[in-house]
Amino acid sequence: MTTPTERKPRLQRFRFPVLLVATAVLLVAARGLDALVSGVPILRLFVGIGAAAGAVFAYKWVTRRVENRDEITELATTGRWGGLGRGALIGGAAFVATMLLSIVFTHADIGGGSFWACLGVAGSMASVAVTEELLFRGVLHRILEQRAGSVIAIVVSSLFFGLTHLINGNATLWGTLAIAVEGGTMLAVAYTATRSLWVPIGLHFAWNWLQGGVFGTAVSGAESEPGLLRTVLSGPDALTGGSFGPEAGLFALVCCLAVTALLLRRAKLIPRR
Repeated sequence: MTTPTERKPRLQRFRFPVLLVATAVLLVAARGLDALVSGVPILRLFVGIGAAAGAVFAYKWVTRRVENRDEITELATTGRWGGLGRGALIGGAAFVATMLLSIVFTHADIGGGSFWACLGVAGSMASVAVTEELLFRGVLHRILEQRAGSVIAIVVSSLFFGLTHLINGNATLWGTLAIAVEGGTMLAVAYTATRSLWVPIGLHFAWNWLQGGVFGTAVSGAESEPGLLRTVLSGPDALTGGSFGPEAGLFALVCCLAVTALLLRRAKLIPRR
């Protein structure tokens, strides 16, 4: 009979596919829950927060068992709120700068929305930010970095992050490539610079929530929904992002790459072992 100590090395050998599947299941489950309660904003808020917290707990539990780790340092309790706050400030500032440039250089029709819808989107984006960061940075980037170095991990995880957005209703090839270059790279470098998932989670949440929940624009090619405001940008698609949303526009690309450049100064790139 195989003993527990004999099973652990075997699990560790298959840690990448096991963790990849586990976190993908968490992401799909969170999306499914959000779809079920999308018509009830206050319920959407609490379900989204609960799904995010549950995903963090599940990731820690699975990772401990599969990798035989006592401490899950990328989700350390110490510094959690500070990391989330710093990430949210970075992501929020980057998107506000994107919108200000869009308003100045294109035509923006801004109307009133719904406070409750804004809260509902906050719950949805909390679960999206957590589950996507666990999958793309916590598993794909982290393990690939250990095997091939930071540069390869950043490039590959960013590319896959962008390509997954092809399934969204208004997705375009340019939009998904833009997401890979601006969003994927920015989030990957944020993790590389801090060795913590809290900063990219906070950054991801603030960017998405301001985009969909506050300004009411389309998020990553998904259909736009009511937020605190309703913003319609008119002008060249190269500037506004067209139906994909601001992320496919030049201003988002410039703002995100500027943040990425600043984060790169902090990052300590890990060479291949």
